[in-house]
Amino acid sequence: MGMSGAGRDQGAPGARARALAVLRVRSRALAVALLPAAAAVILLVGGSTGHLTGPGWDLARRIVTPLAVLVLLVAAGVALVVARARPAVTPTVPIAEETAPDLYRMVRDLADRLGVPAPSAIALTPDCDSWLEDRTHPAHAPPPPEEHDDAAHAGRSRRAPAAPVLVIGSPFLWWMRVAELRALLAPVVAGTGPSAHPDIAAARRFVRGLDAAVAVTSVPDRGPVSRAVLAGVGWVARLLLHGSRVHAAEMERGVAAAAAERAKAVDYGLRIVAQEQVGLAYAGWDRLLTRVALPAWRMGRWPARLNAGVVAALTELSRRDRLAEGFASRLGERPACDLLEEPGAVDEATSLLAARLFHGGPAETGPDWSPVHWGDYPEEVAGRKWRTDAARLHRILDALRVPPADEETPAPDGPTLARVLNRLTAAPGLPPAPVPAVAPDEDDLAGGSAHGAALAVCLTAELAREEAAAAAVPAGPQGAAAPDPGPLRDDRALPLFPLQPPRTGRELLADHITAMVCCAAMDTVGAVPALDWLDGPTLLVGGARATDLPPQVLTLVEDGDPSGLRSWLTRQGIRPEKPVRLV
Repeated sequence: MGMSGAGRDQGAPGARARALAVLRVRSRALAVALLPAAAAVILLVGGSTGHLTGPGWDLARRIVTPLAVLVLLVAAGVALVVARARPAVTPTVPIAEETAPDLYRMVRDLADRLGVPAPSAIALTPDCDSWLEDRTHPAHAPPPPEEHDDAAHAGRSRRAPAAPVLVIGSPFLWWMRVAELRALLAPVVAGTGPSAHPDIAAARRFVRGLDAAVAVTSVPDRGPVSRAVLAGVGWVARLLLHGSRVHAAEMERGVAAAAAERAKAVDYGLRIVAQEQVGLAYAGWDRLLTRVALPAWRMGRWPARLNAGVVAALTELSRRDRLAEGFASRLGERPACDLLEEPGAVDEATSLLAARLFHGGPAETGPDWSPVHWGDYPEEVAGRKWRTDAARLHRILDALRVPPADEETPAPDGPTLARVLNRLTAAPGLPPAPVPAVAPDEDDLAGGSAHGAALAVCLTAELAREEAAAAAVPAGPQGAAAPDPGPLRDDRALPLFPLQPPRTGRELLADHITAMVCCAAMDTVGAVPALDWLDGPTLLVGGARATDLPPQVLTLVEDGDPSGLRSWLTRQGIRPEKPVRLV
């Protein structure tokens, strides 16, 4: 290493002091658990030697001995739950060294320059963040490494479980250049120094074990006896966690401060540039997920190259946003994903993980959960989504049997845009369509028309039924998330980080009307679906994006005024009375 032991520990005395405070909480708890047992031993030994005799001492022995046994049983139960409970671990895509030797070499060189131990492994997360994660709990221990002739590698493998895992945000790996990624990871890798300190490591294990035990004892679906036993264990674990929480938080602040101070000597100027790229990557990643990936996920398709897509999205953003000028010129430098041997395979794995974390998709592909590549996105996601939404809208219209706006004019037959517009603009004097027995959103009832509000409520109920039916049927041979093998942990609840709250009925109605307009445009004037990297599915009419369509649809939904949309249809040459093709 490039620094002495004193140098490595410089800047972290506060963290060590807080770690000792956490360990003192553990020692006090142990002392409290052993105190009744010690008193019982004294009383029993005193009685057997003839020193502590008499009715009073006999009564004390009869009271203290069972109490000591009870306290020891409770302490053993708490220790057992803490030992068996699996601390929360972020779902990641592990990166083996043979699949990314250049990346491992860069991280080890960075650790050598910082004078800290190298991380034990590297993993990717589909998020814009990077951190160190302790996975030394027995339940998380990696399998034994394969034997190699290289003695240095074997020695490094034996030490690996003691060091934390370096988790890198996958968008950074694709968008950042190699030098930028190195500068960004410097303060993160510097954190392995304090992590190697025995007191800090022991304090972290203690707090993480308590946190996992609290989570285990809070699971509701257990029998009455188990709930009663775990309630007591949970109370003790919460008490200990409360006593050590402040010290643990201060310890982590001290560790972070020491790591940041150590990393100042490595690529400090370049790290400022890298931090600018973090903000840009986060903006592009969030928009790609919510505008592009989410519509595909809702249809049972998951984009297989999300990280490559974020590069395209950020490049497009740099063209549109004057504040991002100059960022596109960086693309001539070597991207950090070149440090991987097979970036395409890694991209696909992280894309599937992103779908699970943010949408709750299954862990395996299947008939109703399959990958889609960017070249097929317009037709297989955008076009199919519009036709599916249009079909759903017409099914609901058939069920509601809403009268047309003009009582003397019969409703158009078949799935036509004119039929939808006529139903939405039905005469105010006519009774509103019947509504299913669901609680309507207040926004759905304000403004617009009564028939539009009824459609919004029905769409909400229909989507809820479809999602419930899809969740009840596995999408593949292993469609549902595999149950946790540990008996005291159930982490099958996905998505862990949902992207958006449920859509309101008005939003659903606007989406379905837009889908019907897009279907009419495709079938009457030859418009085509397309992919916009920042806005998701988009319609090309005459080769140009139909950017002025959404405002017209919103006016219809919110005010019940179809004049703007009808004028737009006339300008584009779209004939609303022509039947459209549905799925």
